[in-house]
Amino acid sequence: MLKKKFGLMALIALFAFSSCGNKDKASDSKASEDSKVIKLGNSGPLTGPLSVYGKTCQNGIQLAIDEINKNGGIDGKQVEWTGLDDKGEITEAVTNYNKLMEDKVNAILGGIPSKPTLAMAESAAKDEIVYITPTGTQANITEGKDNVFRVCFTDPFQGEVLANFAADKLKAKKLAILRNQSSDYSMGVADVFKETAKKAGMEVVADESYGDNDTDFKAQLTKIKSENVDVLLIPDYYEKVALISSQVRDSGIKATLLGADGWDGVLSVMDQSSFKDVEGSYFSNQFSLDDPSEKCQKFIKDYKEKYKEDPTTFAAEGYDTVYLYKQAVEEAKTTKWDEVVKALKNIKFDGITGSFKFDENNNPRKTAKIIKIDGGKYKFDSEVEAKEK
Repeated sequence: MLKKKFGLMALIALFAFSSCGNKDKASDSKASEDSKVIKLGNSGPLTGPLSVYGKTCQNGIQLAIDEINKNGGIDGKQVEWTGLDDKGEITEAVTNYNKLMEDKVNAILGGIPSKPTLAMAESAAKDEIVYITPTGTQANITEGKDNVFRVCFTDPFQGEVLANFAADKLKAKKLAILRNQSSDYSMGVADVFKETAKKAGMEVVADESYGDNDTDFKAQLTKIKSENVDVLLIPDYYEKVALISSQVRDSGIKATLLGADGWDGVLSVMDQSSFKDVEGSYFSNQFSLDDPSEKCQKFIKDYKEKYKEDPTTFAAEGYDTVYLYKQAVEEAKTTKWDEVVKALKNIKFDGITGSFKFDENNNPRKTAKIIKIDGGKYKFDSEVEAKEK
């Protein structure tokens, strides 16, 4: 009997202790809302082959936060942020995500490349956190994830835009694709480009592929050259594009080169003597230095003053992501994650990279800019409106 009584008392004590623990946990969770600061986090490649994306995106984030803090913060609270290096790798990104969650950030604004972004988004979907990627374009990053948003457009959208541009502006008849079979980004753009091109009456006469570690593309380019194509799509990131483009021209291919937003930054990794390899090429993007709007030109001026270089699209997207979160918090009148998510779903945002509302998959309906490489510079060519679903 004594044993039973003791066991009952121990059970009651354990229950009381557990209740206390849950209460403390709830209090800890609430602390971030009651704090005098708002804490944001980002994970992106600051080292490795994609570092220009991570560095410029985090530069844009920092510029926005500096401006916001100078003007009174978000809803009267100053903003603190942590920018971590994931080298563009999935494992590092997930580790960084967990660090940011342990730090009790109010929102995570990133990753940057699609694969690590997707890995973090899958974790975020199970947690009570606002997650907004500035630049992750892979379609399934946001699908089925109520609290995951993106500022950029998607890979399929870029594929559609580029195919229609090839038909309408370039009047192309015969097309070729050289895609990275190791990259979901490259495959996503290429698949929809091919599908849309066929619907537009163009012929895709060659569809060649390579892997992440390949450096010699002679075999693929020999096949493409034999088809005498008007346009060659190379949907990959800038370092690989720089490598491929020189071999394209060495092979004798005269076709106009097309790419997606991964091309942004390609000139920064090429010698000026190699600019001729991408001269006259076009790529889809979300930002242009030629945008005449007062808001955009102020951003460009302020960025150049701070970082001594022109901003990239990744910088503009990072900048927009901070201001998007700011507007959502102010419309929600709280930093509570679920209320901010509700505000984001109904928001009308006017940013550097365009004006938009979110669709049912938390993707922005926005315009795509076509950029031409002309005289060793990126120049605005045209704009394509997003199609209503």
